[in-house]
Amino acid sequence: MRQTITSLPLTVYLAISGFFRELKKDEKGLSGVVVAVLLILVAVLAVLVIWAALNGWLEDLWNAITGKAGGIT
Repeated sequence: MRQTITSLPLTVYLAISGFFRELKKDEKGLSGVVVAVLLILVAVLAVLVIWAALNGWLEDLWNAITGKAGGIT
């Protein structure tokens, strides 16, 4: 039991370092990450463009509503 507890940090270190070493060798996995990041970036930019367009339209609509509401009284 004591032997297992003593060797546990070394085992964890070797497992993690081996995982990252294999990840660096696997170029196919890295291209997938790049594609995912680019897709997220395009989606965020699309949302920002749509939000900017809707914000102007909603602001005009709100001004029309509040202007008419002030005229009713």
